[in-house]
Amino acid sequence: MSAPAIASTPPRPDIPGLEPSPGVFATASAALFVAGLAASTVAAGGEVFPSPFAAPDDALFYFTDHRDAVRLGATLQFAAAIPGALFVAAITARLRTRGALALTGGALATGFLMLSAVVTWVLTVPEVVESPHLVRALHTLAFLAGGPGNVVSTGLLIAGIALPVAAFRTWLARLGLVIAVAGLATTATLMRTEAAVLLPLARFTGMAWLIAAGFLVSKSSAAETE
Repeated sequence: MSAPAIASTPPRPDIPGLEPSPGVFATASAALFVAGLAASTVAAGGEVFPSPFAAPDDALFYFTDHRDAVRLGATLQFAAAIPGALFVAAITARLRTRGALALTGGALATGFLMLSAVVTWVLTVPEVVESPHLVRALHTLAFLAGGPGNVVSTGLLIAGIALPVAAFRTWLARLGLVIAVAGLATTATLMRTEAAVLLPLARFTGMAWLIAAGFLVSKSSAAETE
């Protein structure tokens, strides 16, 4: 007697192919972040957000006189973390078992960005700005979370993506590792304020790299499943 035929299981649909490309989420996150910087500056009459290394009185006057601008910037920064988290989830799904470092760095980067936004929002509370010492402490915390905290973590995220993609996107991986090192180097800001000049360099090149990586990794993943 011949053995009964076993019905073959139909192939599972490629779930990642049904989802938006990670590049879409990275683009949305970067756009919201930049919009927050621009919108808050315009709302403040052209005055830029104060540096924690500037005179304490300058920051106190800014948070007192431009409360709505600060709140607008904080809200958009918080919003930027949402597609940022979606990017991390989407990109690590495509990296599969090789995405542990990217997941760790991305989770930290998103968390630090949200923390910075929330602390900045607190600086708009009237009772808070009445205390110069509290303003100074919260302003510094917002900078540390949104500055070196976020940028160093983003460096880990970029490295976590660059290393697995080196096999099929060598140029992307090499560029990513350079940007990742720059991001990790901003740790020096905790010791030397002069190192803060690395923050915008690593942040904005990192944003551009993540957008490119999001689209290219998605394209490669789709090609592998065809």
